[in-house]
Amino acid sequence: MAKLETGKVSHQGQQTSEVHWKCRRQLHFTVTSIILLFLISVSTWLHRPHARYRQDPNVLSVQKCTVENLHSDLSFLDSAKPITIDEFLERRDRLAQALESSGVDAFVLEPGYTFQYYGNISQTDWEPWEPEERPFLMLILPQTSASGEVTAKTAFLSPHFEEGRVRMLGIPSREEELDIVIWEEHWNPYQTLMKSHLFANTGEATLKIMVDEEMRDFIVRGLDAAGFETVGLSAEVELVRQRKSPAEIELLRAVNTGTVVAVRAMRPCLVPGLTENEVTGILNSALQSIGFGLFFNIVLFEEHGALPHGGFVTGWKKLTYDSMVLIDVGAHYLGYSSDICRSFFIDPPRSQGRTIWESLVGLVGISSVAAQVEDSIAQDANKDAGLLAEKLKVWTIVLEAQTAAAAAFKPNATAASIDIAARKVIEDAGYGAGFTHRLGHSIGIKAHESPYLNKWNFEVLLQPGMTFTNEPGIYLQAKFGVRHEDIYLVTENGEAELLTGERARSPYEP
Repeated sequence: MAKLETGKVSHQGQQTSEVHWKCRRQLHFTVTSIILLFLISVSTWLHRPHARYRQDPNVLSVQKCTVENLHSDLSFLDSAKPITIDEFLERRDRLAQALESSGVDAFVLEPGYTFQYYGNISQTDWEPWEPEERPFLMLILPQTSASGEVTAKTAFLSPHFEEGRVRMLGIPSREEELDIVIWEEHWNPYQTLMKSHLFANTGEATLKIMVDEEMRDFIVRGLDAAGFETVGLSAEVELVRQRKSPAEIELLRAVNTGTVVAVRAMRPCLVPGLTENEVTGILNSALQSIGFGLFFNIVLFEEHGALPHGGFVTGWKKLTYDSMVLIDVGAHYLGYSSDICRSFFIDPPRSQGRTIWESLVGLVGISSVAAQVEDSIAQDANKDAGLLAEKLKVWTIVLEAQTAAAAAFKPNATAASIDIAARKVIEDAGYGAGFTHRLGHSIGIKAHESPYLNKWNFEVLLQPGMTFTNEPGIYLQAKFGVRHEDIYLVTENGEAELLTGERARSPYEP
């Protein structure tokens, strides 16, 4: 019996030991599984772009950083001076000479960009809310002196009750008082103009009037009905505004360089989590802090930039370290416009994610399981790396296209040839379908002026003094977009001059 009882106890002890071993193994497996799930969760969290920062970004801090960076050097404003009265008058004389050579009796315009160019009066100065239904017109007529010199005679058509306000606008003039043809509200203003002293000595000849491109249709129809023959702009007249004076060039240099500098000042301050709308506001504040007037500001992240000017529902997307940021922005300074674009990344993170991962793996001693998790993470990382590589590739191709176009800005080159030079680089790289717009346009007091750089514009020949945007781009739907935009001046010596200070160097030095 004793032997049997001893054996029974020994057998029971063995069973108990096996149960304990199974329990310990099950517990180890359970703990390992929990730790593994924890590691996967931590690793996934660390690899998610939006989790690479610890708290929501402080917009005011980013804005303060941006403004301080920008104000560290404002020397780009030093050479910019307002257009003088003499230059406004000289512009009208050149216009009068172009009208004479075009066989036109007068040029007519209403408040807007062209009125601002010739008369120093914008639409905002004349009517803050909307264009008036009562026509207020400026007329420039060529007059020839006894010596044969052609100069400008300037006059105005205004409602009688607005005459005093017109005289207070400070429009540059060689005459002591502005020559204003007034009309009462129950008169036909166009017939009043036809019968005025301005055209008293023309006899029965049909008066040919050139209308500005911004002229509203009802005014053109009113002039036609009164007996004028209205015609569109001639190449000679367009050239007056297309060729920029030294003073205009310095204004364009200041406002465009300043806009680029503002973007560069902001980039190192940007942090993950900022939305497109928040970045827009930060940049706007920076531009206003140096006296620039806001014009437009398009901020797009990642796939939102695959449409050159964005879609209808943007602004909400958050910035990450991997985001391709596309900013197309323009401002006004002393009446002149900027229009620049930069594509870039924000500064990369100083991530401790890998160190945390390795420490946890070493702590629990499950290297074989960890290796499987690492393989899974590596696959995701490879996908990210592939997209990043394409972003870098596209960024470089677009810069090379811009370089090719810059080299093509020569006097007497066709407008088409500049576009073609950039387009060839992009097409040869296999991204031709992604370059969806023309290469550029002229720029002055208005951001978009003629002539335009597109691949079919063989009629226009570039002239010294013309200024252009050079803005090739590649846009990959559902992925990202890249565009570089700088301003160039066509020069006599054939080498285009950069008016934006400095071109982009890298995605981290835009």
